[in-house]
Amino acid sequence: MKKRTYLQLWAKPALLFLSVLAMLPVNGQRQEMGLRNEPVDISDDFRSFKNTYYLADKMVNFDPKTGSGEIVYNRYEFKTRMAFNNMLGVLRPVTPNEFPEAEYEVSPTLPFSVQFVSPRTVRLQAQSGFVSPEVANGESMMLVNNEMPPSDAWKYEQIEGGHRYSSQFGAVVIDENPWRVSFYDEKGKLLTSTNHHVDNADATYTPIMPFSYVRRASDYSRSFSATFNLLPDEKIFGFGEQYTELDKRGQKVVLWVDDANGTQNETSYKPIPFFLSSRGYGMFMHTSSPITCDVGKYFSGVNSLMVGDETLDLFVFLGEPREVLDAYTDVTGKPEMPPLWSFGLWMSRITYFSEEDGRNVANELRKYEIPCDVIHFDTGWFETDWRCDYQFSESRFDNAGRMIKDLKKQGFHTSLWQLPYFVPQNTLFPEIIEKGLFIKNDKGNLPTEDAILDFSNPEAVSWYQNKLRGLLELDVGAIKVDFGEAAPAKGVYHNGRTGFYEHNLYPLRYNKAVAEVTKEVTGDQIMWARSTWAGSQRWPLHWGGDPANTNSAMAATVRGGLSMGLSGFSFWSHDIGGFVLKTPEDVYRRWLPFGLLSSHSRTHGTPPKEPWEYGEDFTDAFRKATNMRYELMPYIYAQARHSAENGLPMMRALFVEYPDDPGAWLVDDQYLFGSDILVAPMFEKAESRQVYLPGKHKWIDYQSGNVYNPGWNDIRPGDIPVVMLVRDGAVVPHIHLAQSTMQMDWSKLELKVFAADAISVKGMVCLPSDNELQQVEIQLEDEKFVLKENLLEGKATLNVTVK
Repeated sequence: MKKRTYLQLWAKPALLFLSVLAMLPVNGQRQEMGLRNEPVDISDDFRSFKNTYYLADKMVNFDPKTGSGEIVYNRYEFKTRMAFNNMLGVLRPVTPNEFPEAEYEVSPTLPFSVQFVSPRTVRLQAQSGFVSPEVANGESMMLVNNEMPPSDAWKYEQIEGGHRYSSQFGAVVIDENPWRVSFYDEKGKLLTSTNHHVDNADATYTPIMPFSYVRRASDYSRSFSATFNLLPDEKIFGFGEQYTELDKRGQKVVLWVDDANGTQNETSYKPIPFFLSSRGYGMFMHTSSPITCDVGKYFSGVNSLMVGDETLDLFVFLGEPREVLDAYTDVTGKPEMPPLWSFGLWMSRITYFSEEDGRNVANELRKYEIPCDVIHFDTGWFETDWRCDYQFSESRFDNAGRMIKDLKKQGFHTSLWQLPYFVPQNTLFPEIIEKGLFIKNDKGNLPTEDAILDFSNPEAVSWYQNKLRGLLELDVGAIKVDFGEAAPAKGVYHNGRTGFYEHNLYPLRYNKAVAEVTKEVTGDQIMWARSTWAGSQRWPLHWGGDPANTNSAMAATVRGGLSMGLSGFSFWSHDIGGFVLKTPEDVYRRWLPFGLLSSHSRTHGTPPKEPWEYGEDFTDAFRKATNMRYELMPYIYAQARHSAENGLPMMRALFVEYPDDPGAWLVDDQYLFGSDILVAPMFEKAESRQVYLPGKHKWIDYQSGNVYNPGWNDIRPGDIPVVMLVRDGAVVPHIHLAQSTMQMDWSKLELKVFAADAISVKGMVCLPSDNELQQVEIQLEDEKFVLKENLLEGKATLNVTVK
């Protein structure tokens, strides 16, 4: 540690590529330093004087019909160069170091291909060496369809020095020498292109790693640096649930599933190898290996996608954010619609310990007339707190099955916590060991104190699902899919792969196992999960981990939710009020409407979380805010259906709906709840806050009815402490208040018209009885708004009112 610290202090910033030999990674994993499950940052691999680097140089052949060709990679190493007492590490060509010399290529010629998956989607693949047929032909859990027939929407033409493919949405140009792949929009604007060594050699003194792969001296494993040029005005968003600044330009993002222990640091429970650009494209790095993305942090002009895999598989999507998200989720999957009851309030704390606790909180909710649909039992429903054995405590639950049925009669579903780690004192531990259902280390033993279920083992999945099946057959509504971030990086898994590939894939396997057995038994597609990887959005839903009970944690949680939504997830929630300590009443008041204006709403964390524990005034405020959500249920449900069908987030960054508004790309502390409602939470106790209103139309305050022009406005919150506005020209369907979604009468809906200048207003309605999304349009006629046609005739009466 001292050696590394000394060198870091001694080195100048330009010496970025100098690697400390004592920390040389093996297959991307630091060997001498680091804590267990510390995120694996493979960027050090591309800075070592010991490693060899192969820079993509030129294309030597290409078949336009198949999009397949070969690239010559030139061999380089880092050499020192001193200028006026300043030492640099620079790339220089080198001769081979193998023996016998004639047996190995100095500059290998390796395959690459472009595949046109859809009119918007291009797949770029490359190899850094031998790939076994088993790996090359293996199925991927991240893709909904491993067989992707080529799209016939692209036209080919040969151009001087290269090849051009075009569709109605853009073009791909492949230059032969130097090899370069460039992407354009439908108007011919350059979106991005691969970075070649010649782009940097004469243009800058800064040492830059271009599009290349590394061969590690430690073990001869290889990884790609897919380096793309960033344009001056470009902004980058996504990479999963990230709590740092929403625009990732200028940041380094390490994509390694981690128990982030909060929502205000740079690690992530839910990293997703996907991002979208403000210039009109997105990229999906199809791998489960460690990934480090230097998004213009080291050098502002390049985006270095350092992928741990020995093959490169990139999907590039062309279009505005809505179109990119739609295309990305066509590849990785769109979510199934969660059940109606899941959109109600989930009441929870850590933890309700007994049947008495559960019945009491249910009775109090009904006594205080606070609408709620779910009672969640967290870590304490077992005989020993946290010791997950899938059995209700016999000393504290007289009859769990009867309790669950009684709660259902009151309008409550039940949710249960669990995790896939088993401590040695767990009664299930010996069985897991005996049957070999755990992840092993390279000696065949436990890699940690606990037995961690190996979800790559079908027998382990079956064993685990049977445990959950018994609970679900008691009429439990949902399983909390907690943890899942600690799959051993050096573990050996049942399928023969190591944690280098299985660690990030673990949440995907975990999510799938729970979601499938829940759907099988209950018919509902629902869970409550913390960790994810690409593709997990197919099995909703996910919540945002363990935030502090502070204003800054609330603001970071908003950024995390926005970032998650920009990564293909329609449904996302968080712990209202924060998790760690008792929530200060003022923070709870202001956090509550943000939580209730999210796709799903759960109060959870250190007790008390129940509003009556804070007194009568707070209980009244809690009730009023919750009533608002329940009255908005037709809007929420319709927007959820539309989001799921189109790969859109319910919690939506402004630029998703307003990509042509430059200001919309700059805002990360407010959001659109669906397409028509704008939410600006109050992050501190104040009389008003600055709110940016996008577009060219007016906005109407949901609570006061005040009308605002687009642009920056200073706006006061209403009685419910949040700024909440509706787009001019929107129809927001409402329903009569009920204490549970089970008790709602969907045969009578109120269509609230929000109109300042608009004379034609539109909205969406979706009845839970058929899940068919319907458009409603209302016209101003003789100074009265009139419904043009009731497409729900015979199913629901639609009453038009004007806000």
